[in-house]
Amino acid sequence: MSLSTVRQRRHLAALLLLGAVIPLTACGQQRVAAGAPSAPHSAGPAGPGASPYREPGAHDGAPHYRENNAGRQPRDMSPGSKRDAQREADRMEPVLKNLWNQGKWDPDSVRSAMLALGYQQQRTGPEGEHLGGQLDVRSMEPRFESDHYVTAPGARIGLRVHNDACVTAFIQKTNYQVQVNGPYLETGCFEPPFAH
Repeated sequence: MSLSTVRQRRHLAALLLLGAVIPLTACGQQRVAAGAPSAPHSAGPAGPGASPYREPGAHDGAPHYRENNAGRQPRDMSPGSKRDAQREADRMEPVLKNLWNQGKWDPDSVRSAMLALGYQQQRTGPEGEHLGGQLDVRSMEPRFESDHYVTAPGARIGLRVHNDACVTAFIQKTNYQVQVNGPYLETGCFEPPFAH
């Protein structure tokens, strides 16, 4: 093989590689075909120079935010279900406040107090199927600190009021909170942890 042929093959290989890299580095940029009129740039709600890929109503405006975080979005509640869930949240809040004032935020104490309100503990079968009850009390979600995971003392509460409505709450040393929300696609009343 001649030196000239080797150089030609190297140039061809370099051009092919460059042809593959350029589209990858242009990810997210608007492309207009040659000779096609470009769409006028509109200032939109974010002001002049805003990205045309900003997703309206998304958490931080990132493209595909809702699609990428669909599992982290609670389902909608009907107005009647939302009212029922708020009524249960209003029953639960003073009990959590009392527990917090007593310094009792462990899952067993919280579960006992919630069962005293008349809720039934949620039961599931071997395949995860729902067998009854609406109350789920768990320890706090572990979180990464420095170089390891830590589970803070406290409890999380999920109360399924209707198929489309939940009361979620937490109680820990620093504070407690009660809110109503629709269930999450894969995790029921509890907000799923971040995947990344």
